[in-house]
Amino acid sequence: MYTYIRRAQYHETDQMGIIHHSNYVKWMEEARIRFLEEMGIDYRRLEESGIISPIVGISVQYKKTVRFDDEVHIGVYVKKYNGIRLELGYEMRNQADGAVCTTASSQSCFTKNGVIVSLKKERPELDAKVREYMAREQAE
Repeated sequence: MYTYIRRAQYHETDQMGIIHHSNYVKWMEEARIRFLEEMGIDYRRLEESGIISPIVGISVQYKKTVRFDDEVHIGVYVKKYNGIRLELGYEMRNQADGAVCTTASSQSCFTKNGVIVSLKKERPELDAKVREYMAREQAE
């Protein structure tokens, strides 16, 4: 599992002094892009090649509040992948006590010129990187 580290910012808090729920989705997106890099997929280059990976579904379960200046460790892993659709899982933990604050998942697809495509067919070298990463994770 890849871990992305994020410190909660003051401007992300709500009137109650806790991180507003909408920010968790933004954190997931930050973690997703860095996770793709960890696998060897440069998202900027992917887009420059004409392939975009839009989010088509998202689910978030809030377990414990996060407050300003808390350090959150966001674990990211591949839940499902078939070359067309990628589902990632997220587990956010407060570094101070290790408590799970949030669990979530996101589903994305791959498109080119507005049409859903298979990464396996369009960019087989990137498909191989995702599959290799998954195989390493399963072996550990």
